[in-house]
Amino acid sequence: MMGGIIGRELRLAARHGAELLNPLGFFLVVIVLFALGIGPEPHLLARIAPGVVWVAALLSSLLAMDRLFRDDWRDGALEQLMLLPVPLWQVVIAKVTAHWVATGLPLVVLSPLAALLLGLDGHAALTLTLTLLLGTPTLSFLGALGAALTVSLRRGGMLLSLIILPLAVPLLIFSTAAVDAAVMQLPTGGFFALCGAFFTASATLTPFATAAALRIVIQ
Repeated sequence: MMGGIIGRELRLAARHGAELLNPLGFFLVVIVLFALGIGPEPHLLARIAPGVVWVAALLSSLLAMDRLFRDDWRDGALEQLMLLPVPLWQVVIAKVTAHWVATGLPLVVLSPLAALLLGLDGHAALTLTLTLLLGTPTLSFLGALGAALTVSLRRGGMLLSLIILPLAVPLLIFSTAAVDAAVMQLPTGGFFALCGAFFTASATLTPFATAAALRIVIQ
């Protein structure tokens, strides 16, 4: 059942390809503009690279998050999903998984290019990619909660950002610290453990909170 929901979401996402390209374009434009604005100073670029890439990834995720439940809410499909013979929290996990595959995974794939543009070495670039691999699903789960709380609002994008950004700040701090440690050839295991803990907590708790928020909205 969850596989069918994921397939449905991916097919719907493919029909809105232009909306999916907007976050990727924003991500690349931010990286390129920073690289051009700072100029050919490899040490400075490498120093700011983790923060630049992660802030760009966070904002790109927010751009795509607003439509996670919006279309289903407008056409009545959300009520039909709630009637499926599976718990609503499993439906939430399936939708978040499909959303991450369509929007978060491309950011992970593009991260080596971003690292190259900002002058990171191989070890730091790999660390950056791994932090995004752990962090972007966490952003998707957090964003799902915000999207559920604001799905019935006509212009909920700003409120969605206000809900999600404070929750994402610890992940942003520890992920950039991991890349900074890799640049300075320091151990990164502790930072990865914290990022993994954030992912585990978000994947465990937010589906239930998101399902509860959707039930409140439907009622």
